[in-house]
This record gives sequence, structure tokens and C-alpha cells, in this order.
Amino acid sequence: MSGPLSVAPEQTPAHGLLSGRRAVVTAAAGTGIGSATARRLLAEGADVVVSDWHERRLEATRAELATEFGDRTVGAVVCDVTSTAQVDELVRAAAEALGGVDIFVNNAGLGGETPVVDMTDEQWDRVLDITLNGTFRCTRAALNYFRDAKHGGVIVNNASVLGWRAQYGQAHYAAAKAGVMALTRCSAVEAAELGVRINAVSPSIARHAFLDKVSSSELLDRLSEREAFGRAAEPWEVAATIAMLASDYTTYLTGEVVSISSQRA
Repeated sequence: MSGPLSVAPEQTPAHGLLSGRRAVVTAAAGTGIGSATARRLLAEGADVVVSDWHERRLEATRAELATEFGDRTVGAVVCDVTSTAQVDELVRAAAEALGGVDIFVNNAGLGGETPVVDMTDEQWDRVLDITLNGTFRCTRAALNYFRDAKHGGVIVNNASVLGWRAQYGQAHYAAAKAGVMALTRCSAVEAAELGVRINAVSPSIARHAFLDKVSSSELLDRLSEREAFGRAAEPWEVAATIAMLASDYTTYLTGEVVSISSQRA
């Protein structure tokens, strides 16, 4: 497919949407949506703590971002979102490093490709524990922090269009992401009294080096071609929407799932 939108545009310039804000981004190491989100939040003026379970990749990402944004604070905290203790420590350490937290981005997730008939309990449980339970643990920890801090805040979750769509071999991931959507809606209603907004983005496919490494190029090409623009999203295109949801451009928006896709279903 060819057309004016079949080639990704140049990255949209930053506009200082998050000047003075302090943000945490999970699963932010490497080349995917997490690191792109951290980069965008920094570009928009925020100070950022990046988190991931992979210590080496996390430190490499932190160092790269710190070099790129020398006027911003860039911290790093190793965290496995399957551990409540580590998640609670992430929030505490980030608040200490940044002098507080205003934005929490739940990006951690795990996929896979296994038909239900062949799926083991362990495969199901691992995807659900990281993708859905991890988002719950981080949301709970962030809300506890915001309740005590009494200055409000924003949580942005990374869901997926597979929370709406059916795709072969993706039942565990789709169920987890549908759960993230439901968690977003319900926790947003509860968080309103704390002055906290909670929304989610729901990308279809954002292609990057790590995804190409762990998925077949044939599958990724096929999924990309199905999109109306005939291409996958760039990670920065997802990150820009996350930055918007974290900003004061969306002060009346909560409990919503924003599809970053040319076709929701």
C-alpha cells in the first residue's frame, strides 16, 4: 500500500507539555515503546526514572538518555513487576530520586504465540502475571503514593488492540490486555477522589528492533500490511500519545482507552 501516510513522518517536535513534572516508566530498557516514552517525556520537560528487570539494558538506556538530555534528571531502578516488594520500592526510590512523582507509565508486558490447546498453565500464568498483575501492582503502589502525597497525578497504562481483536495464538496476551483495559476503567473511577487520572493507550503494532528479534518478520509484515496506512506505528508515535495523556491537555479525560491504530477491530 502506498499513500501520504504509508511512510512514517518525522517525529513531532516537543512543546514543553510536561515541564517540571516527574515521571516513572516501567519496561523502559531497549528499543521499544518504554524507552521511546521515556525519551518523549524527557523531551517534553519531565525528569524521568526508567525501570526494567534487565539491569544491563536498563543502565545502557539510562546512560543514553542522560547523555541526550543533559539538563534533565534521568534515574534508573531495577524492578521485576511480578514482585510487590520490588514495585513498592520502585515508587519509593523514584520519589526519592526525583523529589516526587507526578506521572506513572505502566508499560511492562509479555507476549507469546501459543494456541490455547497447547498452552501450559505456566505459559498462561506468566503472561498474565507480568502483563495484567504487574500493571495492577504498579497502579496500586502509585495510588498509595498519590494518596499520601496529596498532590494528584496521572497513570497511563499500555494496553493493546488485542484487548478488542482476536489473533491466533494470543489468547493469554489478549486476555491480559483486556484486563488492563478493565483495570484502567475501574481504577480511574476510584482514583478520581484522589485527584488522579488513569487512562490507557491501545497500540496495534509498533515495530522496533527487539520486536523484530523475538517475532517472525513474516507475521510482523502481515500485521503491518493490514493497517490502513500499510505500516506499523513507530514507537515514538505511541509515546507521543502517552505524553499527551500525561499532560494538561487531557485534564477531563479518565478511564479511557485510546486506540493507536488505523483499525480498532
